[in-house]
Amino acid sequence: MTNLPPPAEELRLLDAELRQLDLRRAVLLRRREWLIHTLRAAAAPPSAQGTGTTPVSGRPDTGVSGAVRRPEATAPSVQNVLLVLGGVLLAVAAIAFTLVSWGHMGIAGRALVLGALTVAALGVPVVLLWRGLRSTAEAVAALGTILTVLDAYALHEVAFAGTDGLGYTAAGSAVLAAVWAVYGVVAGAAVPPAPAAERGPAAGGARAGLRHPVPLAVATAHLPLLLWALAVGAGPHTVTAVLLLTAAGGAAVALRAVPVPVRVVAVVGALGMGVVGVLSAGWLCWSASDAGAAARAAALLVVAAVVALVAGRSVRDPGAGMGAALAAGLCLVAGAGGVLRASLPGEWTVPGCVACALALLAADRTRLSRPLRRGLVRASAAVQCCAVLWSVPLVAGTVLGPVTQGARPWSGAPGDVRDAVFTDVPWPPYASTGPLVLAAVAAVVLVAGRNTARSAASGVVALVLGWAAVITVPVVLQLPYPVGLVGQGVVVVAVLGLAEWSGRAGNRPSPLPLTALLLALVTSVDLAFLALASESATIGVLVCLTVLFGAACRGRVAAPFAAPAALGHATALACAIGASAGWRPHDTALLVLVVPAVAALVASRTSGSRATVPVEVAGAAAGLLALALAVTDPPMLAVALSLCGVLTAGTALRPERRAAGYAAAALFLLATWVRLTAWEVTTPEAYTLPVTAPALIVGLLRRRRDTAVSSWTAYGAGLALTLVPSLLAAWDDRHWLRPLLLGVAALAVTLAGARYRLQAPLVVGGGVLALVTLHELAPYLVQVVGALPRWAPPALAGLVLLALGATYEQRLRDARRLREALGRLR
Repeated sequence: MTNLPPPAEELRLLDAELRQLDLRRAVLLRRREWLIHTLRAAAAPPSAQGTGTTPVSGRPDTGVSGAVRRPEATAPSVQNVLLVLGGVLLAVAAIAFTLVSWGHMGIAGRALVLGALTVAALGVPVVLLWRGLRSTAEAVAALGTILTVLDAYALHEVAFAGTDGLGYTAAGSAVLAAVWAVYGVVAGAAVPPAPAAERGPAAGGARAGLRHPVPLAVATAHLPLLLWALAVGAGPHTVTAVLLLTAAGGAAVALRAVPVPVRVVAVVGALGMGVVGVLSAGWLCWSASDAGAAARAAALLVVAAVVALVAGRSVRDPGAGMGAALAAGLCLVAGAGGVLRASLPGEWTVPGCVACALALLAADRTRLSRPLRRGLVRASAAVQCCAVLWSVPLVAGTVLGPVTQGARPWSGAPGDVRDAVFTDVPWPPYASTGPLVLAAVAAVVLVAGRNTARSAASGVVALVLGWAAVITVPVVLQLPYPVGLVGQGVVVVAVLGLAEWSGRAGNRPSPLPLTALLLALVTSVDLAFLALASESATIGVLVCLTVLFGAACRGRVAAPFAAPAALGHATALACAIGASAGWRPHDTALLVLVVPAVAALVASRTSGSRATVPVEVAGAAAGLLALALAVTDPPMLAVALSLCGVLTAGTALRPERRAAGYAAAALFLLATWVRLTAWEVTTPEAYTLPVTAPALIVGLLRRRRDTAVSSWTAYGAGLALTLVPSLLAAWDDRHWLRPLLLGVAALAVTLAGARYRLQAPLVVGGGVLALVTLHELAPYLVQVVGALPRWAPPALAGLVLLALGATYEQRLRDARRLREALGRLR
């Protein structure tokens, strides 16, 4: 048998073995790093091997930590930093020489020095490129380009000092751009191609020339024409044409250039000049005072559109082509709109732009490439969206303007609809053609979205735009007031019919019926406010709306919206009838209560349908309005509360609305208390105790039959019926007998609740007892507070807050336990 060592000895042996393994692993890792470094050094060029960190001993310098030391900066980075720094220093020296020391030398010396420096700075890079020192050649060539600028400056100071600075700058920039372009091409052509063994896979046969001269020349070439136009004092149209011509030249260079830096510089310059030119042409077109000036500016916009289309057709990127076509379409519409603005009345400017935008849609039937067609279509859509936004003030004023009639109801029927709608709202300028614009855009959206994946969304948008166009027609045409009311009513009928038809015809859920129902509701409310100008119109419109929405309740789709709308209009009709009859508000409340009664009856007949809950909500809102109207007369308020309690109790007879019984009990209690207050009863116990005793007995018998009944259901109403009115009476009672008897009764109720573990007696009795005690001790508390120094209450409050903060978690646990204890009671 094998002798096993003790556990402690075995653990020591295992630890020793693990330490040996860790040491061996560290040695192997260091050896691996040295081998990797050796292989990289063998594969690197000879120049890189000479800068390695391998010692003569053949092992890598691992330092203290055992890791191979690697350079913190690569050789190309160090080289670029040194070259850039040297070039900057030489450029600074050349500038200082030109600006400071120039005047101390003669003409021959100046020419000799600058000429020699420039020729040397431009010739040395070619030699350096032959030797393969491309980075050094770039640095020296950059110095040469700076010297050419200094040569131009020096030439102006010596030979052309009297010429215009802006004109000389234009000519100098043109000459410098040509010189830099030629120099970049010549310097690249003078360098032989690299051998095939030294070229990368993507190098091809390209020559390793200089990078910056040609892009710099392209960037500078954007300046001469603009500077020349400014120098000769050209007008805004000429300057705009120069900007667009320069942008076209930049676009041509970007399309034909092969090197990426040249293309990038050309694209940026073309976009910058083009955007400025288009904005200038648009401003000139839309601010022109006559058609001729607008036409000249529009011609510039057409030129910009042609340039954009040609550029979009030549690019390979579909996104860039679509963006160019979008810009071209906007330019065409802007030019046409500017000419129309100067030629036609202001009302027809936006319709003219919409017509031009619709003409752009014809491009979708042409042989243009798909990106160009999509761009032109999106330009048309953008113009149509702007036209719709232009008509928003007209639509908003038409919908919201009648609301102001609520501040002066029945002030007299106006002459036309516009006077009734835009009484306090300003009329938008040039809004007479708003309905035409909305109808045209709606038709386009409907046709464009037909038989597509977006047919549902396009149908909704077309419906909203068509509705907006129809409701604004009476206002725009200034139709007579009765005709406007009839027109709004026809819109309500049409939209309701569309909602019902689309809901039944659709095989799948669609947002169109819901949108139509919402538009019908908005139009009906707008019509009701519009009819407030006349008493007869108000009653007639509300009757028609109530009947219309009541008839719409028979539809399967419109019922959940039409039923509450009918009840709402019926409520407004009841208020209008009461006001027309000269009734006081609390008398009108009884007429308004007919609506909750009808709602309760309808809800009981349609129980379980989608219209049940909306009908009940509308009936509850009408009941609250009736209570608000009766609040000024306590006897009528008590009657209204009682009637609401009866309706709520009738609703509670339905099995699914048993919980409404609590609200019915509360309403009956409130009615009792209000009645006692209205009678100015000083001894409410004479009326409440005869009701409380039978209520408590009935509750006790019910709990004996059904132990699941809570104490609130059995005893809550009976206890509150007596204790609350007595508490209100005791609050103003200056004698001691009522508070004493009420406190004793509340204490007895509290003890009974604690004894039998009943929640309702415990909470109601305890609350009444606490309030009675507070009422009785209030004078003494006031005296105590008055006797204390003024700093004592704040100090006491601070101590209480500190104590609560220090025992915050304990107080939360105590509150949680109290809640759980109350929850366990019945």
